[in-house]
Amino acid sequence: MLQSNEIQQRFTHIQQTIGEAEKAMQSSQDAPTEIRDCIKKLSQEARQAQNVIQSNDQQRVIECVDRLEDMGDEAKRISRSLPQMPAHLEAAVSRVHAELSDLKHKLH
Repeated sequence: MLQSNEIQQRFTHIQQTIGEAEKAMQSSQDAPTEIRDCIKKLSQEARQAQNVIQSNDQQRVIECVDRLEDMGDEAKRISRSLPQMPAHLEAAVSRVHAELSDLKHKLH
């Protein structure tokens, strides 16, 4: 199990990775609405999750990361299913998913 400071560091990195996906989305005029909505929801959830991560309540942290990882799964699925998906945005979504998935597996 990760220590609380390690979880906080990993989560900060995840927030930065989500921010990079948001920037990639904003720079892509042709980014599909489905992925825009998904990234926005993921970003909002990550901001709300910050308090849970800082609470050091292990069970709530695990539930929160699981929810975020599910959203990352959905974003990745959407990004792969859309034919007009910009490559740099798909790569950013994949990085977000990989970071969330890795943290989830280290918490379980």
